[in-house]
Amino acid sequence: MPFSNIPPILGDALAARGYSEPTPVQAAVLEPEAAGRDMIVSAQTGSGKTVAFGLAMAPDLMGPDGTVPPTERPLALVIAPTRELALQVSRELIWLYGQAGARIATCVGGMDPSKERRALRGGAQIVVGTPGRLRDHLERGALDLGALKAVVLDEADEMLDMGFREDLEEILDATPEGRRTLLFSATMPRPIVALAKRYQRDALRISTVGDDRGHGDIAYQAMTVSPSEIEHAVVNLLRFHEAETAMLFCATRENVRRLHAILQERGFAVVALSGEHSQSERNQALQALRDRRARVCVATDVAARGIDLPTLSLVVHVEIPRDAETLQHRSGRTGRAGKKGTAVLVVPYPRRRRVEGMLRGARIEAEWIDAPTPETIRKQDRERLLEALLEPAEFDEEDRNLAARLMAERSPEDIAAALVRAHRAALPQPEELIENTPEARREAQQERHRPGFEDTVWFRMDIGRRQNADPRWILPLLCRRGHITRNEIGAIRIGANETHIQVPRIVADKFAKALERTAGEDENDVHIEPSAEPPRDAARQNRRAGGPREGQRNGPRSGPGGKARPGGPDRKPWAKSKKPRA
Repeated sequence: MPFSNIPPILGDALAARGYSEPTPVQAAVLEPEAAGRDMIVSAQTGSGKTVAFGLAMAPDLMGPDGTVPPTERPLALVIAPTRELALQVSRELIWLYGQAGARIATCVGGMDPSKERRALRGGAQIVVGTPGRLRDHLERGALDLGALKAVVLDEADEMLDMGFREDLEEILDATPEGRRTLLFSATMPRPIVALAKRYQRDALRISTVGDDRGHGDIAYQAMTVSPSEIEHAVVNLLRFHEAETAMLFCATRENVRRLHAILQERGFAVVALSGEHSQSERNQALQALRDRRARVCVATDVAARGIDLPTLSLVVHVEIPRDAETLQHRSGRTGRAGKKGTAVLVVPYPRRRRVEGMLRGARIEAEWIDAPTPETIRKQDRERLLEALLEPAEFDEEDRNLAARLMAERSPEDIAAALVRAHRAALPQPEELIENTPEARREAQQERHRPGFEDTVWFRMDIGRRQNADPRWILPLLCRRGHITRNEIGAIRIGANETHIQVPRIVADKFAKALERTAGEDENDVHIEPSAEPPRDAARQNRRAGGPREGQRNGPRSGPGGKARPGGPDRKPWAKSKKPRA
């Protein structure tokens, strides 16, 4: 059905952008029962919700003549979790309200705050911003919310997840009582319900998510692999799909850095997004994706929030999401605005049951698949090459002259073969993977056990990832302190605040006595002792007692002494302190 219950000037703007009928969420907010009311809207990213709340707040902004009247103070405020999303929302509202005469000010981190203050003083009727920057302008007196008629919280669940609760509460407390509050959220966790109860009155609940909680335009797949072959499986997955744009999700910035380097070395056009990148680097990476200089983005959950890439058709969960909401937010980067997308979870064999439980809880039907083999990838390559070469094309005179010279020198078969070879040379080579059968999985498990390590003892070091523990310097340290060789050291498992080392029982006593004798020899000593518990249990305790994850606003990670520690795997964690913090 066509748009109804909207001012004609907005209808003209929608028609100029090619909108012929509303999406479900747009139709829902335009229903007569929604007029003038607070709303809680559950809608997926990419469902047209920016235009939806733009239309919903039109009655609060526009005068009888169909334009937005001049004003000294803002009439509407839109709060978004990230800079990218705020800028995207601002661009959408500019074309929607451009003919209506609305002035829009955007207040986000990374921009010149003095220019933002001038825009606010210049009579902006709509303000779009991120919580931190809006709170800063509010506290400095540059943002006056006393005349506000509508507030929109876009992706509210993500804002709370990112730690913006205090900022949001301070901003909302500064708004007048009679204003409308429109809360848009893909999920409805308990903190969102509490926020709505405090700041909304008789809110209308609207949900266009659907009973399955998944995205209707996303095909979910789960791919089981050997834990040691995750990166190879990702390479094959990218080569199989050859997506116009693909996004790979990792849990930490360290893993983003590692996977980015691996894919770059393999010949993929890839960029990275994580908390360690500056705003300028983020902008360059996103621009490379938009203008097709890069086709793959490796990112953390926090760094990818608010990003809208129209060509994104493949999302790969390289590391398993921590919960169903994270799975939904990650996957929602694709399958937007009616386009089809694919979301693939890379699942190590031992973690399949956990993923099955997560999918059941999210009510998502996923197809369990094997990693693409080199044979299937080459078959796909052949089909894609034939399709590309046989599609209609126009050739200029220079192309035909060069073709004639080639035909004079070589046979058509040789020229075609050279073309195929050139095409294949530009593509990263697929990887050979362990066959995905129970027998093959058992074989792979057995191969990981080195001879002589059937009976082992675990030792513990009081340093971990947070102190920059790295096998490259841990291994020489163990050999020097414990008077053993590299061949007598088994697994090295690095946790958040401690590291476990495996040695054969036959050399364990010698190793322990040598550690006692050499304790204190180094100026900066690292304590090493026999472990009373297996490393898996210790790792679980580390996670329970762990510090802030990326995206929590608790300041920079620090090394011993509380000083911010530089990156780099070769930096020893105990360079500034006699005893590292556990």
